[in-house]
Amino acid sequence: MESLDGVVALGSTPSAGSAISGRNRADRFLMALLRACAHAVLVGAGTLRATPGHVWTAEHVFPDLKSEFAELRASLGRDTRPRLVLVTASGDVPVSHPAVIAGATVVTTAAGAAALKGRLPESCDVIEVGGSRSVDLQEVLEAMRRRGYDVILTEGGPHVIGDLIEKGLLDEAFITLSPVIAGRDREARLGMVHGVELLPDRGLWSRLLSARRHQDFLFLRYGLKA
Repeated sequence: MESLDGVVALGSTPSAGSAISGRNRADRFLMALLRACAHAVLVGAGTLRATPGHVWTAEHVFPDLKSEFAELRASLGRDTRPRLVLVTASGDVPVSHPAVIAGATVVTTAAGAAALKGRLPESCDVIEVGGSRSVDLQEVLEAMRRRGYDVILTEGGPHVIGDLIEKGLLDEAFITLSPVIAGRDREARLGMVHGVELLPDRGLWSRLLSARRHQDFLFLRYGLKA
């Protein structure tokens, strides 16, 4: 979800997606449908901290079709809920967050694993990847696929998306364009990608796979690989 002027995060304001979308029903349905199809949902720790009450399941954002989404997951051979995969280099994870309590796979560095030792609920497990200061997302995806998670949905944030795109690991991008204009002033308000520069040296040209409209919202799907 991004505003007409390219904003996806509202600085220190939590729940940026709801503010930018105005809790648009069609957008929430699409988000729920994507979660219903996924083996796992990948998010960064910053996204987790910015959404303190969120749980990354279909029914959380679209409860009216809870039973239908459950039937869809069963027909696809999925578990009852997608596994939350949480990426953090430092191990700075709010362990009382409801999504963590419900169960998550935390992928982190050796230092992050040490910081989390004895703090996570039994519903969680930890995977160490990458170097001492950063998490290698290619190793994250390889570890997830070894567990049978072939369909992985990432809901960011911008640093995670940027890293995936830079390494050529993102297959498709689903972008909801909201008609709202968010603006920028004192606080940093990030776009879809942060921490990576592509143009002018190596711009990534994506392919428009589909476009849908609901009222004043656009729902765009792009392919990012040839």
